[in-house]
Amino acid sequence: MASFSILHFLLTSLFWSFLLVSSKSLSHPPKPNLLVLPVQQDPSTGLHWTNIHKRTPITHVPVLIDLNGKHVWINCEQHYSSSTYQAPFCHSTQCSRANAHTCQNNTCVLISANPITQQTAAGKLAQDVLGIYATSGSKPGPMVTVPQFLFSCAPSFLAQKGLPNNVQGVAGLGHSPISLPNQLFSNFGLQHQFSTCLTRNPNSNGAILFGDAPNNYNKNPNIFKHLVYTPLTITQQGEYRIQVTSIRVNHHNEIPVSGSISSNYQEGVIGETLISTTIPYTTLHHIVYQALIQIVGEQIPKQAQVNPVAPFGLCYDPKKILLPLLVEFVLDKHDVAWAIDFENLWAVQPNGVYCLGFVNGGLKPKAVISIGSHQLEENVLVFDLVKSRLGFNNFLRFFEKKGIHCSDLFDFTNAP
Repeated sequence: MASFSILHFLLTSLFWSFLLVSSKSLSHPPKPNLLVLPVQQDPSTGLHWTNIHKRTPITHVPVLIDLNGKHVWINCEQHYSSSTYQAPFCHSTQCSRANAHTCQNNTCVLISANPITQQTAAGKLAQDVLGIYATSGSKPGPMVTVPQFLFSCAPSFLAQKGLPNNVQGVAGLGHSPISLPNQLFSNFGLQHQFSTCLTRNPNSNGAILFGDAPNNYNKNPNIFKHLVYTPLTITQQGEYRIQVTSIRVNHHNEIPVSGSISSNYQEGVIGETLISTTIPYTTLHHIVYQALIQIVGEQIPKQAQVNPVAPFGLCYDPKKILLPLLVEFVLDKHDVAWAIDFENLWAVQPNGVYCLGFVNGGLKPKAVISIGSHQLEENVLVFDLVKSRLGFNNFLRFFEKKGIHCSDLFDFTNAP
């Protein structure tokens, strides 16, 4: 009888131990090494947007990608319904984390900005579930969640101008406490690094990867093995900038960005180059722009040039000449350059005219150079926040000749 009692005790202990282990494994799934967000180009604006998964039940919310945005903000005034929505009380730890120290109706006020119109508005700090795909080999999935993701509920008028149709907010990727990357890093214990690969095809998806993509992306690892690195500066506003010393045209003509003409620049922006996903085309300080237009114009026969199409200053008819042209941003070292050629260099107009895809930013731009989304497309960029460096891959343009593009990084067709 005693033997039976001991056996019963052992079996019961084993049973409950199994249930406990199973419960722990279900409630604490393995943390992902890499997260992925599908990104599309809007053909009418040239800007890039994504569907983020929020609320309970999970709902798709289209938002603009803003590389330098401070946080995620969403229009909550229309059709926002969620059983897990909360508004943190004033002086709570959530408010402190978001640097939201102003209160209204016992909730924290957070200022949000429309990066296209530059309009700002006071919203309220909120938290709700956010879902994002983990990577499974070369495919997205399964979806993992951040139960208490912090964002701003902004007034509806902030999303009414400048943004692509149907977009209801902005996903800020800037280096600030509650930006999308920083919340994902802290929630999942990821390495503080994210990578972008924006597609120029509006009918397909590019991707933004959160985590150590060079060591965890395995579909075509060569894409991340041929990276060139340059120092990355993060401003007090959480913006990402690099140092460009000159612009080189066809390997020999160089336009200095700092140095001999630096006295003409606005103080504090000498040589700084902003990387932006909310500017469709690269914007240059007036002096640099005029120098570039002159050098490129000298290489296009007069009979091929046509009247400029706004906002561009130099256009030509490709039927009269197919212009071989390479523009490079020379970086911190003279042998380190970001190459911009053909597809990223020219903006093709509806009538078939080719225009140099750079815009005159005037005499007081935000930065001497602001690299826009057109020049970022079909390029791998790795924002390594641990080592304060930007990795970029001119090698991807050689992949393009083999039919490999940013849209080939992941297949989101059957994403869960």
